[in-house]
Amino acid sequence: MVQSTQIVLASRPEGAPTGANFRLETVNLAEPRDGELLLRIVYLSLDPYMRGRMSAAESYAQPVEIDEVMVGGTVAQVVESRDSRFSTGDFVLSYSGWRTHAVAAADEVRRLDPSTAPLSAYLGVLGMPGFTAYSGLLRIGDPKPGETVVVAAATGPVGSAVGQIARLKGARAVGIAGGPEKVAALTDEFGFDAAIDHRAPDFDEQLRDAVPGGIDVYFENVGGPVAAAVLPLLNLYARIPVCGLVAQYNATSAPSGIDRLPGFMNRVLVKSLTVRGFIQSEFVPTMYRDFLTDMSGWIRDGAVRYREDVVDGLENAPTAFAGLLEGRNFGKLVVRVAEES
Repeated sequence: MVQSTQIVLASRPEGAPTGANFRLETVNLAEPRDGELLLRIVYLSLDPYMRGRMSAAESYAQPVEIDEVMVGGTVAQVVESRDSRFSTGDFVLSYSGWRTHAVAAADEVRRLDPSTAPLSAYLGVLGMPGFTAYSGLLRIGDPKPGETVVVAAATGPVGSAVGQIARLKGARAVGIAGGPEKVAALTDEFGFDAAIDHRAPDFDEQLRDAVPGGIDVYFENVGGPVAAAVLPLLNLYARIPVCGLVAQYNATSAPSGIDRLPGFMNRVLVKSLTVRGFIQSEFVPTMYRDFLTDMSGWIRDGAVRYREDVVDGLENAPTAFAGLLEGRNFGKLVVRVAEES
């Protein structure tokens, strides 16, 4: 009998999640049946969408129920296989959640090649965040050569990929991030054309100066004051792929002040804006194969770079996740649950 240490949702957070919203426990796993795999989790991905899954509010996916294991993408190693397509020692991409071991259906995992890229990259630039950037930017943003693309949370795994893909398509990339270190990395490391600190007292003015020809694509990850500063600078027929609204995830009430919706809708009308929310899974059937080919090539050629922020130990996932929602990480946040072996 294999035991798994796991983290479950103990209570629904009011505002920012804390350690009290999670519980660490150990359970016995059932033996894998025919067509199933026993997995040892090596890396766990932490992503902003998980905050929405902690809430019972209506969303695009079912919430995690109280006492259920927190959801999440993982890189795992096969310990025991009851399916002829997989062997002991294989590494796979699975959706096993916050735990050390899991039993998964073989049809629901994908074998990984450790020689192509570091295994943790399959949770970032070669995984869901990278595909989110690729599909949302190319299908909805549709940047043309010479256009200007602005992306918020630009040093995150989605934002950094958005800016680099935009430049590969001939567009100009402007990134928005928080703090001097992240802002410097956007131009020095990720190759953005311009970078702005949203914490700067003159942020609105700096943004205006960085986009003298206006904004053609705004890839939305944040919302809040950043989106408010972008809105007046959008060009005619600008496109806004709405990927996330992290500035609102921990909110417990509606924003104070005047109702800005009429002004926003007026801008949509006057500038003929395209505003399109999306979940990356809708594009998997038509774009995922091209994504793997393109992104693997770009990484191999050095055309796309990425950063990871690795935290050791499953027990540290709740604290790391809270920091993610506050912007304390730099790059793709990954928990190293076990050594690769």
